[in-house]
Amino acid sequence: MIFPLEELIQYEKNMYEITAAATRRSFQLSMLHAANDHSIKPWIEENDGKVVPLAAREVFTEIIEFRLESE
Repeated sequence: MIFPLEELIQYEKNMYEITAAATRRSFQLSMLHAANDHSIKPWIEENDGKVVPLAAREVFTEIIEFRLESE
């Protein structure tokens, strides 16, 4: 899976928010992979162990949703 460049170009909302969401999701995927979570492991292995493109695709295609919490 490549980085979702087309979705990035077409994205019209706040770029900071989506970047923060993709970064957080990348961290979550890394931790799940490190913990040998068998439900996530095949997805990461299909992407040669690269979690950032996978996380970005999930966020840009709205497979996962995110929201900002106010302080």
